[in-house]
Amino acid sequence: MSADIGLIGLAVMGQNLVLNMNDHGFKVAVHNRSAGKTDDFLAGPAAGTQVTAIYSLQELVDGLKSPRVVMLMVKAGDVVDSYIDKLTPLLSEGDIIIDGGNSLYTDSNRRTVDLAKKGLLYIGSGVSGGEEGARNGPSIMPGGNKKAWATVQPILQAISTKVDGEPCCQWVGEEGAGHYVKMVHNGIEYGDMQIICEAYQLLSEGLGLGADEIQTVFADWNKGVLDSYLIEITTNILAYKDEGGLPLVDKILDTAGQKGTGKWTGINALDLGAPLTLIAESVFARCLSAQKEERVRASKILPQANTKFTGDKKSAIKAIGDAVYASKIISYAQGFGLMRAAEKEYGWKLNYGGIALMWRGGCIIRSQFLNDIKAAYDNNPELENLLLADFFNNAIQTADAGWRESVVMGVQLAVPTPAFSSALAYYDGYRSARLPANLLQAQRDYFGAHTYERLDKPRGEFFHTDWTGSGGKMASTTYNA
Repeated sequence: MSADIGLIGLAVMGQNLVLNMNDHGFKVAVHNRSAGKTDDFLAGPAAGTQVTAIYSLQELVDGLKSPRVVMLMVKAGDVVDSYIDKLTPLLSEGDIIIDGGNSLYTDSNRRTVDLAKKGLLYIGSGVSGGEEGARNGPSIMPGGNKKAWATVQPILQAISTKVDGEPCCQWVGEEGAGHYVKMVHNGIEYGDMQIICEAYQLLSEGLGLGADEIQTVFADWNKGVLDSYLIEITTNILAYKDEGGLPLVDKILDTAGQKGTGKWTGINALDLGAPLTLIAESVFARCLSAQKEERVRASKILPQANTKFTGDKKSAIKAIGDAVYASKIISYAQGFGLMRAAEKEYGWKLNYGGIALMWRGGCIIRSQFLNDIKAAYDNNPELENLLLADFFNNAIQTADAGWRESVVMGVQLAVPTPAFSSALAYYDGYRSARLPANLLQAQRDYFGAHTYERLDKPRGEFFHTDWTGSGGKMASTTYNA
């Protein structure tokens, strides 16, 4: 019996995607490097399904319908390349390889081109939603060789989650665009999580609320404009009790891990000269959290703040909610701004409204206002920045006072708010017609003869001043980010 698709890699995500495909009537052949894991899967979760176990790559390829579709759910990097190298001589012209892992988009760029030269079609697809999403409907972000889309579209859209009847899976763009958009998704995810954590610390250490009280706050937030998956699960986490009946969250070590996609997003933003301040601070916050032992030592040496909150807690909670909302808007604005810069740099054509549509369900950053993001880009596909759309402009203005109050509160109570603060600094900088870079350019010209432009002269005309009277008239080169 010929299978519709072959899937390699039976870790949690791979297994759940297979079961999802089976539920939607697709015949799936599975292979894993460890035959034992394949046997366990067929005897356990896949028992009684149409899923077929295959123990060699040759048999896997031979058992697929033409054009053959093989999906890789393996560790990003060398492991993906290794499987591609093994599969390439076994496949025929027009066959398709889907990489569904968290691959770096530059790897997907390379693989799309290299496989096309061999007559094979490559799709690099971001898959978001974790274990639950993979099983019940993830958000899927495919990019790569467009010729493959018609073949894989029925499978990928069938297994993706649906919102208002629309699959959260649409074609993203050329080469590594799919994995790029997934990378930005993960960067925004880093930002959202840090924003929530800063609110949690302000509520707990700043206002002195316990986990149960904070849980009530988050449950209330999830009924309004902050309605989202991450707020929802935070509410559930805060309500969870350990074996002794105490909040489990209070006993979890305060060091955060990361797999690198947030770091990739920040590095790419630096490469493109795109201001991605909130997401970058979110990555650094995780790095700082990992220095647990050093922080404990420092806490015993550096003086601790003795300031206690004395204001109205109800008003402060509302202000913190405003800071969460405004900072979240900035996180998305910066993320979509980065994709806009990438589109220009890499020659892609991205559908921003379609990306927002894909993120409305199944993925980790799904939230109510993604509908508003889609509406903003539907209204103006060339929108320069989400903040310029009426909805987000008005939302930021409404939250502005509480946002500032929360940042001041954090400073006064010695509670760090790098995401709230950097988001606010970006907002104030973005809406400033004039920034102090005039002084910066004078400094650069003073010590390095890097030149500057003048307000009273046309753009593109550069000047150098001999600031000391002994530097001469030669100017150095400069560049624009």
